[in-house]
Amino acid sequence: MVLKNGYWRSLVDNSLPLAIHFAYLGLLLSLAMAFIRLVLGPALADRVVALDLISFITIGFIVVYSLDSGQQTLLDIALTLGLVAFLGTIAFARFIAKRKGEL
Repeated sequence: MVLKNGYWRSLVDNSLPLAIHFAYLGLLLSLAMAFIRLVLGPALADRVVALDLISFITIGFIVVYSLDSGQQTLLDIALTLGLVAFLGTIAFARFIAKRKGEL
């Protein structure tokens, strides 16, 4: 039996919204676990890593919402947020290195 092209198109058209909803769900669960680590982290480094993870999960939310809404300008915002999060992580690493006397 040969499947019609319309069948495959409807399957793809219906699967993208489902995949977007699963992505939102996965990001939401990841965000909840990162917040738990942020609150319960025993050391300052654990809390900073959790905060960095939260910023990258936020980038994931922005990218998925960009796919969902079709707004491409949100990708620029996600890229900028990624750069700021990376620079924050570098600044924290320098702070830890100075505190230990390595710099």
